[in-house]
Amino acid sequence: MNTVKVLIEGYAKQVENGWIASSTVTLVQSNNLNIIVDPGCNRQRLIDELAKEGLKPTDIDFVLLTHFHTDHTLLTGMFENAKVLNEEEIYDGDKQIDHNGKIPGTDLKIIPTPGHSEDGVSLIVPTDEGTYAVIGDVFWWKDNEKQVLDINRPDPYIDDMTEIIQSRKKVIKLADFIIPGHGKIMKVRK
Repeated sequence: MNTVKVLIEGYAKQVENGWIASSTVTLVQSNNLNIIVDPGCNRQRLIDELAKEGLKPTDIDFVLLTHFHTDHTLLTGMFENAKVLNEEEIYDGDKQIDHNGKIPGTDLKIIPTPGHSEDGVSLIVPTDEGTYAVIGDVFWWKDNEKQVLDINRPDPYIDDMTEIIQSRKKVIKLADFIIPGHGKIMKVRK
């Protein structure tokens, strides 16, 4: 069965000239495959967290990028053996093919969740405990901000909330647990 482990909880602290931020980094294991969702920015911490799981960067088979913001993608290149997936494609070196909404060799679904960015996707992971949705920044919170799954919560980076509201409804409907791009895992109350 599939397993999900948050290696690094994402953080986002606004400072005078910008942000101190890195995305949540999630390890998904399925059919003996190791998948990282959003490798983030904190290289040494990620190496240390992988080591706690008995893994090295070379053990990762796939990296899924939920969207192309640098705080989610910066460390992608450290996984030299991994195929990289985005909203439509799988890259294996310079070879590119469509993934058709699935991570090959698994039952993991990649679903479009635009809004925070037009290229946004989420990963749907069925497990024995319930279904996880690893959602990038469909929902995200600044450090010390109260986390509430409010579909109408403003996102300061978008003007038109239409797409993100639809994406939020979609992930809440599909998931028992939501792993946001910045913040703690949340149980969905249905």
